[in-house]
Amino acid sequence: MSIPFHANPVDTMLGSARRILPGVGLTACVAAVAVLLPRLLGLPALSPLVVAMVIGIGLRNLLGPVEGSAEGVAFSMRRILRFAIVLLGLQLTVRQIGDLGLGALVVIALSLIGTFFAIKLAGRLLGVERGLAELIAAGTSICGASAVIATNTVTRARDEDVAYAIACVTLFGTLSMLLLPLANQALGLDAASYGLWVGASVHEVAQVVGAAFQGGAEAGQFGTVAKLSRVLLLAPMILLIGALASRARGSQGGRAPMPWFVFGFMAMVVLNSLFALPEAARGVLVPGTSFLLAMALAAMGLTTDLRKLRAKGMRPLALGAFGWVFITLVALGGVVLL
Repeated sequence: MSIPFHANPVDTMLGSARRILPGVGLTACVAAVAVLLPRLLGLPALSPLVVAMVIGIGLRNLLGPVEGSAEGVAFSMRRILRFAIVLLGLQLTVRQIGDLGLGALVVIALSLIGTFFAIKLAGRLLGVERGLAELIAAGTSICGASAVIATNTVTRARDEDVAYAIACVTLFGTLSMLLLPLANQALGLDAASYGLWVGASVHEVAQVVGAAFQGGAEAGQFGTVAKLSRVLLLAPMILLIGALASRARGSQGGRAPMPWFVFGFMAMVVLNSLFALPEAARGVLVPGTSFLLAMALAAMGLTTDLRKLRAKGMRPLALGAFGWVFITLVALGGVVLL
């Protein structure tokens, strides 16, 4: 009679670690370069997340898949991503959001929700695939690349769709960063109104900082807090998208996964609201979170085939342009009315 063999848990863990280490190490190296490059170039508004994805895409399409890295790249793209999103909650407090005032919060919420559903509708009219349209909608309305990759945990679109959506929000967010300060010279908004406009409409946090502080310190601070308020809405929006995805798949017997990490994100916001983090800890957590997100984007780039990306055509780009114009004008209208 044979005795069943039970693997030693420690050996199993070590074996798993050995399998994922090459890929995780590769994404960490790409992320390190992506964090350092904007500083070396003197371009602080250039997002390390976008740089990491571009480097990853370049490596994947010039050199092909790196042998032995697949499991570690997948680990970075899923597990490390979820952990980083949970840590994002430590950059927000309920008080920060309340300090904006009810009127500003209404402008932010209406701009976000209106943009998300307007892009989804426009996507159907343009014939853009549902998953890609949702990713562009999330990236445009919430917080750029972070929202795209977080939303994909429930949308489950292809890697090429994720890369396309990130390219869209990067392009149009950069245009906003360059054009909104010029537009405000003609509009003549006060510092708080200009900061709110930028924070409620520009895609990436780094882009908001780059644009808002051109209106002065007050505008910069107001814009940054307004943007972080949009980040806070990432959690309920992912839950909503997951619920919609579950309904859409219900007739086919499928179901969208429950994004448990979203509850971790909200828990961190509450924790940060109740207990102020020491500045030393914040000085480590903020860049650390950005680094982990850059690892996830590097992983995404390392699995992206540009030939498949080109096959998407111009319709998704037109959808991204529509979303950019829509959120810019809706947020401006809300600010003027406020």
